[in-house]
Amino acid sequence: MTKSVIFISSAVLMMIALFSCRPPAPGAAATGDAASRVYVPPGEHDEFYNIVSGGFNGQASVVGLPSGRTFKIIPVFSVHPENGYGFSEETKPLLNTTHGFIPWDDLHHIAISTTNGVHDARWAFANANNTPRVARIDLTTFKTVEILEIPNSAGNHSSPFITENTEYVVAGTRFSVPFGEAADVDVPISTYKENFRGAITFISVDPDDGEMDIAFQIDAPPFNYDLARGGKKVSRDWFFISCYNTEMAHTLLEVNASQRDKDYIMAINWRRAEEHARNGKGTVIPAQYAHNKKDKNTHSATSTIKEGVLMLDPTELKDIVYFIPCPKSPHGCDVSPDGEYIVGSGKLAALIPVFSFSKMIEAIENEDFEGDINGLPILNYESVLYGEVQRPGLGPLHTEFDGKGNAYTSMFVSSEVVMWDLKTLEVIDRAPTYYSVGHLMVPGGCTADPHGKYLVAYNKITKDRYLPTGPELCHSAQLFDISNGRLELLLDFPTIGEPHYAEAFPADLIKDRQVRFFRIEDNNHPYVTRGPGEARVERESDNVVRVYMTSIRSHFRPDNIEGIFVGDTVYWHVTNLEQEWDLPHGFAIKGANNAEILIMPGETLTLKWIADRVGIFPFYCTDFCSALHQEMQGYVRVSPRGSNVPLTYSTGK
Repeated sequence: MTKSVIFISSAVLMMIALFSCRPPAPGAAATGDAASRVYVPPGEHDEFYNIVSGGFNGQASVVGLPSGRTFKIIPVFSVHPENGYGFSEETKPLLNTTHGFIPWDDLHHIAISTTNGVHDARWAFANANNTPRVARIDLTTFKTVEILEIPNSAGNHSSPFITENTEYVVAGTRFSVPFGEAADVDVPISTYKENFRGAITFISVDPDDGEMDIAFQIDAPPFNYDLARGGKKVSRDWFFISCYNTEMAHTLLEVNASQRDKDYIMAINWRRAEEHARNGKGTVIPAQYAHNKKDKNTHSATSTIKEGVLMLDPTELKDIVYFIPCPKSPHGCDVSPDGEYIVGSGKLAALIPVFSFSKMIEAIENEDFEGDINGLPILNYESVLYGEVQRPGLGPLHTEFDGKGNAYTSMFVSSEVVMWDLKTLEVIDRAPTYYSVGHLMVPGGCTADPHGKYLVAYNKITKDRYLPTGPELCHSAQLFDISNGRLELLLDFPTIGEPHYAEAFPADLIKDRQVRFFRIEDNNHPYVTRGPGEARVERESDNVVRVYMTSIRSHFRPDNIEGIFVGDTVYWHVTNLEQEWDLPHGFAIKGANNAEILIMPGETLTLKWIADRVGIFPFYCTDFCSALHQEMQGYVRVSPRGSNVPLTYSTGK
């Protein structure tokens, strides 16, 4: 008999959240013992890399575990003045879209590449929620090297989740919208049920170099698609996506999209879909999207606008999409390490349903359906259900696994993490968080082989946990030890932006294959300056000047330039000649209305500067590089246009 699920009104949710925000006991870690277990002595390294989403700041951060120290901000979808990302001519194309240059986005989720369901840590993928895109980060350089726009999508929240061998990155749309030409998409919003559609995008990943492209899309009902997981082992050919607003409402979703006792988890046989796409069973529909790639030898990105996508219709290809009923307004959709169990987390449910993959296959083979929605079959809830976790807490959102048979679910409303047994479905332990936990993360917890040592809770509210900083407080993470069969709080630490999801993997996977510098002889940038003898300034046209500059401890060449006129566009092509680890040089010029650039050893970057007034303008190195860093400077003289000032420069000869 199916257990009833409760609907909690927004008013009740708010009251519970207010009263549950502060747990009854302080809940502090045992200070001395906990401190020793997270302490990483000077000169020693953390055990795990943790790649964390930055939420509304559009970046990702690299955090060490167990220390909680932030090592680096990786600029992905937002411009980053610290190193000139999105300001240098080489990186601007990465932020191009069919809407033009977009200097910001909302980065919610991270996926680390896997082989046989286990992290290989070659690449990290990240989603842009606002203007739908997926980025790929090279984990040997921790640089964004590719960004792919996703057409027919609006709100790329259900992304970027991957298949077992990183064959595909999958992205589901949060907001369903009309597809097609202008005449097809200019429709009344009130015709939502008739004209709006949801796109599920399968992005292929080249197994050698990681290059992405859109393989095909699935034309899905106009629901809101939330979180997802690829199957593993026995379920490796399947993909699972939670969805809500199966009422297909378009106004006041808080009420109108919360009417039904159950929404759905969408089960996609991606292997079968791939076969249909390969056999030409889909239809190419009009669409435009930007594909932005960075060349590792030129250190420069290009942006190409592509046309058309292959769309598969599951109402015609009847063996690729099925719906599993799931209470209620599900957020999380997580697959156990062995691939047998699919855990749904209904935000408004008082239980956690656990579905059986083998039962799902049996139900499909027996056509054990309880109806259909938009022409697609709905599996019988009781037939695919393994069981329900009773009274786990309030507001279940997301589940991870430790590889020892235990599952951990975040409870947003009751501000806690709940540990439960994957086989018996009994709650084992619970620990308060401070406060309103969203996602959580176990190192390797989404893979076929979790490490199971730590759990990190990512919290939305801090209240009294840190020194106050005005109306807006920092977001926080909390580190728990889960190695002894219980939840033990070890550490609080602030986070960058608003973290959603993160993935962590052993540092040994990549720390010894980090790129330390770029070899000058491999630098094929079109404006590279390979040595001080090549440093020069050239007037390319009446109002374009190119500076071929070198930087090395502790000078620029050339360092004094005259013959620049008001209205000139000056491109500063700066090559860092250092061939030693951790010796970047910065470059900035007075009055530049963009940013600095930070050039890694062996790299060439370009800063575009408009000479808009007469004067002497100093430039200098912004990154402290040696004892004579302050002496690393120069001047450019800007004269009135039409002046009889020859173009001259000094290279120290």
